[in-house]
Amino acid sequence: MSNTGLIIEERSRDIGDFLVARLIPFRKKRMVGPFIFIDHMGPAALGPDHYMDVDQHPHIGLSTLTYLMEGELMHEDGMGTKQLTLPGSVNWMVAGKGVTHTERTSQEARSQSKSFTMHGYQIWLALPKNLEDINPEFHHIPAEDLPTWQDQGADFKLVAGKGYGKESPVPVHSELFMIDVQTQQDYKLDIQDQLKGEIGITIVSGSVEACGNEVVAGNMLVSKVEDTCSVKIKKGSHVLLFGGMPFEEERHIYWNFVSHSKEKIEEAKKAWRNKTFPMMDGDDTYVPLPG
Repeated sequence: MSNTGLIIEERSRDIGDFLVARLIPFRKKRMVGPFIFIDHMGPAALGPDHYMDVDQHPHIGLSTLTYLMEGELMHEDGMGTKQLTLPGSVNWMVAGKGVTHTERTSQEARSQSKSFTMHGYQIWLALPKNLEDINPEFHHIPAEDLPTWQDQGADFKLVAGKGYGKESPVPVHSELFMIDVQTQQDYKLDIQDQLKGEIGITIVSGSVEACGNEVVAGNMLVSKVEDTCSVKIKKGSHVLLFGGMPFEEERHIYWNFVSHSKEKIEEAKKAWRNKTFPMMDGDDTYVPLPG
């Protein structure tokens, strides 16, 4: 998905062991492990008069992770990929040195004049410095291939990376984790020795109690201490845990471009502006460079 808003610095607040905000990057915390951008899509009603159409746009230096709770999304890219994304599955696109893609409601849904709810997350993860220029890749992992388990009224799914002694089949490029947790009763989340690195918690629905504060859906918690945090996820809640080991080098972000090098970002901007960037065959749509 195109980061059309550039960097939006949402208000954040400090509640003790955690920072609370609505998006990353935000002013006090621009990355959590390798996670550099999280976009919450919906919930939104789509139908005959309103479908999703994100035209051809570029990426460098990152991997995109698309994860849906409801709805569907057709991904097409410059590698020739055409993949329908359904709830619970993962689309993992490695941009590397440069790739373009589109994300749209499928033609099948349009032909049926189908109405449905669209709800999910578009997530960007920065690549390690030595892998920023690798060739683009695309991988689709069906929901049933992701590790799942239960613990005291909580259902867990390991979306990407490693955690709780398990490993997702998503072919990540650094030490990270993303875990989907849904609770049927109040659940004390204690992740000590289960996850490595910086830790964020996105509240999809319901609420979390942390440091005597109740944090509700639509917000994000970022622990100020690595490898350990203790919170209570309230009954009937849905959260995403994410994070991992941070990189030594700073990452720069402009629009859809991520790199340790400002020069690489300037080169990508120039290539997209001049339309010398690798483009998709058979798709002449074009999202202009902002500004």
